[in-house]
Amino acid sequence: MADYVQVVTTTDSEDKAATLARSIVEGRLGACVQVVPIRSFYVWEGAAQDDPEWQLQIKTAEGRTDALIEHIKANHDYDVPEVIVTPITGGNEAYLKWVDEETQAS
Repeated sequence: MADYVQVVTTTDSEDKAATLARSIVEGRLGACVQVVPIRSFYVWEGAAQDDPEWQLQIKTAEGRTDALIEHIKANHDYDVPEVIVTPITGGNEAYLKWVDEETQAS
């Protein structure tokens, strides 16, 4: 069985999240992207922020991680986009096989 990861990033609009998610799936960089509305609290340029954001949870094969990160950075409008990679250590084998199939470079 291959290794898998979940990559998380955020955007500031639902439309931007959908556009980025679609490009990730169409580029076979992720098998599945779930978009979830969230509220983010953080400090940026010295000021506390409280903003709505949309979180993208991307499931992919570990071997596609570097290309996925580069795609996110190239297609994101944040100066410093959040990109966090978390290993998937187990799960439904049939689902993980599907992740493999959907993330094969064409």
